[in-house]
Amino acid sequence: MERGGMSAPPAILDLDHSVGPLPGEQRIALADWQEAIRFGCALPRMRAFAQVLEQRMPPFREHGTVFMGSGDFHHLSGPLIARCIAAQAHAAQRPLRIVVLDNHPDNMRFPFGVHCGSWVRRVALLPQVAHVHVAGITSGDIGRSHCWENYLAPLRAGKLSYWSVGVDTGWSRWLGLGRAFRGFADENALIAALCAELSANPQPTYLSIDKDAFAPDVVRTNWDQGLLREEHAEAVIAALRGQLAGSDVTGDVSSYRYRTAWKRWLSAGDGQQTEIAPAQLRAWQAGQGVFNQRLLAWLGRG
Repeated sequence: MERGGMSAPPAILDLDHSVGPLPGEQRIALADWQEAIRFGCALPRMRAFAQVLEQRMPPFREHGTVFMGSGDFHHLSGPLIARCIAAQAHAAQRPLRIVVLDNHPDNMRFPFGVHCGSWVRRVALLPQVAHVHVAGITSGDIGRSHCWENYLAPLRAGKLSYWSVGVDTGWSRWLGLGRAFRGFADENALIAALCAELSANPQPTYLSIDKDAFAPDVVRTNWDQGLLREEHAEAVIAALRGQLAGSDVTGDVSSYRYRTAWKRWLSAGDGQQTEIAPAQLRAWQAGQGVFNQRLLAWLGRG
């Protein structure tokens, strides 16, 4: 992407004030939506928010990577990918490939609409999406004890693949889904295989990075974290050089107490850390700011 692509100024969806300054940033004030959207929401509310994004964001080709703040907002990749698809349609491009770096599959059942751990299913089943690769998973969300929580339709349809390390996914073979599960001995082997796949099959690709895929000594988030290193992100972005149609970054960190009891209950059940001591939060956000600068530089070369 040229102007309107990765070399264009980044956009910040400023819902929780967690993303520090970035060069040339276009910051969109959205804090009035934080309680309504954070963690999850009903579908009518998400559609309303998507309309607000259309009104407040610059045209797709006039901004680059979108920073969304906390990983509690990862479901906002849905409307951002929809904007990318609309822009690609005008250019008569091929179906879009989605690559998600994440410690979780984000394909879990959620009966109340959509949330940060369920959005992948809706995106994967879009006819304009060729395939979704979720890579870097170490979470037990795809293990035997949680298998029933995964949406099976995109896995059965051949539209979704999980790339994981250290998770027993033998249950997938019992259901004939083994081809959708790629298990690796370590994170280096996973990234090497992923980069080979992306390089060998070039196509327009949307990259979504949730920083909980990275080890805690790389960057701190408010979710359980994976094993990836900085060089793994750089390698994936390099493998996508010339293919990036759009990108977003989430997994920054902020402290928040939900006003609604059901969100407090659900987020606690998911192991989310929502309230963080001020000194600790400042330290984590400082590290996040440095890492965001590096991600932005690598994406600029993508």
